Amino acid sequence: MNVLIIGSGGREHALAWKVAQSPRLSKLFIAPGNPGTMTCGENVPIDTDNHADVIRFCMDERIDLVIVGPEIPLAAGLVDSLFESGIRCFGPKQAAAQIESSKVFSKDFMARHHIPTARYATFTQLDEAIRYLKSVDYPVVIKASGLAAGKGVILPDTFEKAKTTLENIFIEKTFGDAGLEVVIEERLSGQEVSLMSFTDGTSVMPMLPAQDHKRLLDDDQGPNTGGMGAYAPAPIFTAEMMTEAIESVLKPAIDGMRMEGNPFVGVLYAGLILTKSGLSVLEFNCRFGDPETQVVLPLLETDLLDVVDACVNGNLADVDIRWKDGAAVCVVLASKGYPEKSESGKKVEFSELPENVVCFYAGTKTDSNGNIITAGGRVFGLTTWANEIGVAIRDVYANIEKVSFEGMQYRNDIGKRTLSRTHG
Repeated sequence: MNVLIIGSGGREHALAWKVAQSPRLSKLFIAPGNPGTMTCGENVPIDTDNHADVIRFCMDERIDLVIVGPEIPLAAGLVDSLFESGIRCFGPKQAAAQIESSKVFSKDFMARHHIPTARYATFTQLDEAIRYLKSVDYPVVIKASGLAAGKGVILPDTFEKAKTTLENIFIEKTFGDAGLEVVIEERLSGQEVSLMSFTDGTSVMPMLPAQDHKRLLDDDQGPNTGGMGAYAPAPIFTAEMMTEAIESVLKPAIDGMRMEGNPFVGVLYAGLILTKSGLSVLEFNCRFGDPETQVVLPLLETDLLDVVDACVNGNLADVDIRWKDGAAVCVVLASKGYPEKSESGKKVEFSELPENVVCFYAGTKTDSNGNIITAGGRVFGLTTWANEIGVAIRDVYANIEKVSFEGMQYRNDIGKRTLSRTHG
C-alpha cells in the first residue's frame, strides 16, 4: 500500500514510525512531516489546507490510503473531499468531526444519547452567560465551543475570575471565532483517563487506556499545556471501568452518530473523568491524542495498517487487535517559555538511544546547515516501553540527557503516581 499521513507533530511521527513497520507498506509519504518523519518515509511539502493539492498528490502517487493526524483538517472536511475524489481515507468526515470541533454540538449530542457528562448550558451572549453563572451553586468550567488548539478550557476558581473569562471571550475575542459560542459546565473531580478507540462506524474497539499530564510542572503545578507526557496502560482504569466505558460511552456515541446520519470512522477519543458516582465524559476528540499516541502505538502488536484498513472497509469486527504486555512512558521535552511564548531556533544535540527508547519529533525543523533546531513549544516526546511501568519510567529518565537543547524543560514525575499506587 502507498500511504499518506497528514500532519507534522509528535503524533504524526509516532503514526509514521508504526506504519513504517508494516509488511503491507510500499511507500510512505508525510505531509508536511518533520525531521523525525524523514526516517520513516518521504516528507512532501504540500499545503494540506488546499484540498485540491492533496487530491492531486494522491492521484499522482497512487495513494491507497490517507491517514489524517490533526483535528483541523478533519474539521475542514478534508476526508469528505478525498472520498468525493475516490481516495480512501482514515478519519471522520466533517459532520462527524463536530464531536470535537463544536463543544456545543458534542454536549447536546451526549444529552440526546444519554452519555454520562457534566451538567451544562450553552451561550452566545455575555449577559445571559453571567446571569447563569450567578444562578449555579457549583464550581464551573468555561469552554470555548470551537477549536482553540487545546487552550479553550478555563477553570476559574471564583465568580469574578469566571466573569472576567467570559468578558475576555465575548468582548476581547481571546479565542476568535472559536469563542462565538461558550459552554459553562459543572467542574467534576477525579482522575482523568484518555480512552482512544478504533471504529469503522459500526464496531468500536478500545485501545489501551492512557493518562496524560497536562500541567507544566511537577506535582501538577503551573499552567495547562497541550500535554507534558503520558503513560499507558493506566492501572487505575480497571477491566470493569473498561466495560462501563464501552457500554455507556463508546457504543452509544458510535451508534448515535450513525443513527443521526453521520457515521464516525477513524479514532474516537473519549476524555473520561473517574468520579465517585462513575465515569463521565469531559470531551470527545475526533483523532489520535498527542502525546497519548506516543505511548499507545508502541504497545500495539497488530499491524496498524491492518486495523486502519479494516476501519475504512467497514470490517473492523474481523480484526483481532492484540496488545503487548508491559507499559510505555513518554516525557515531553519542551522549549523555554512554553506554553506562553516558546523560544525557537535552538540547536539540538543527540547521543545514541537504546533499542527500547525512541525520540518522537514534534516542534522541530532543519536549518540551512542540516542541523536539527527547535521550532515550537513541545519539541520531542522521549518514549520507552518495558515489561513494567517502573522500568519504563526509569529507562526514559536515564536517557533524557541524550537529547539536549538550550532552555529544555520537562517534568520529572511522569507516571510516578502509578508507582505510589502499585506499592501501597
